[in-house]
Formats: sequence, C-alpha cells, structure tokens
Amino acid sequence: MLNTYQHLDADRLVPSVTEALDRALLGLVDLLGRARAASVPGIDANDNFGRWRSRHGEILDMALSGRHPELVEPLRPDDDSPFVVKARHSIFYETPLAYLLRGLDVDELVLTGQVIEQCVLYSAPDAHIRHLGVTVPRDAVAHIGENGRVSADAGPRL
Repeated sequence: MLNTYQHLDADRLVPSVTEALDRALLGLVDLLGRARAASVPGIDANDNFGRWRSRHGEILDMALSGRHPELVEPLRPDDDSPFVVKARHSIFYETPLAYLLRGLDVDELVLTGQVIEQCVLYSAPDAHIRHLGVTVPRDAVAHIGENGRVSADAGPRL
C-alpha cells in the first residue's frame, strides 16, 4: 500500500484507495488495527519502484513524499512487522516471503492491498499453489478497473 501515486493508472486508483480507507467495516485501517491488536502477524510486501538499493524506510519515505501521503499514512507499517520488497506483481515472485511464512508457521493469508487487477490477482493464486489458504476481503482491496472488475487489459503488458 506504499504508493507514490506517480504512475499512469494513479488517477484511476486513488478513488478506490480512498474508499477502502474510509470503509467502516473491514476496511483496510480497521482490518490492520484488529490484526495488530490480536497479535496476528502482519507482513508488508511492497514494490521497490525499480530502486534496487531501497529499503523499508526509503520506500516509506518515498511514498509519504508522493502525491497522496494521506493514503499512505493510515497504513504505515509498524516497526515490528516484517517488510518484503518485491519487484513484480506477485508478493511471492523471487521474494523470501514463502520462506518467511513457513518460519512463522502461517497457513492462511488475508490478502489486502492494491491493485486487485495486478498485485492481488497474481499473489492470490501464487499463495494457493503453495497450499496456503487465501482470503481477499472485498472491503480491503483497491482497484483501477470500474467497480473492481478485472478488465481484459489487466494482465502483464508484453
């Protein structure tokens, strides 16, 4: 959810992120707060925006200095949660996430975030093929497509 909102689809994404943050029941902020209060392990996985030497704090600072820091601040990762840097859509693709989940004895994921047509779309089946249960709360994801529908052009651009 750490996003600079300086990309082609940003203007289409911002209203959905705003709505996901504002939802009262099972919205992103509520879900994150309840997970932290229940000591449920939270793992942040975020794009590196092509900056191969970036770390957690740098990615957070970059997002907070982007076009919409008000959409980043409520979801600021805490200091105790693991942070996985990813370069592609899936949170599993060439990241240490599967190893981390095994170490934490996690067998069920609640997958939230943006963009449902890309990152969530690729991460959910990657979790499933690793024999992890996957829940994607409708109120805790953001989309670019109209009404959250995955459009025909949602896949990778070759």
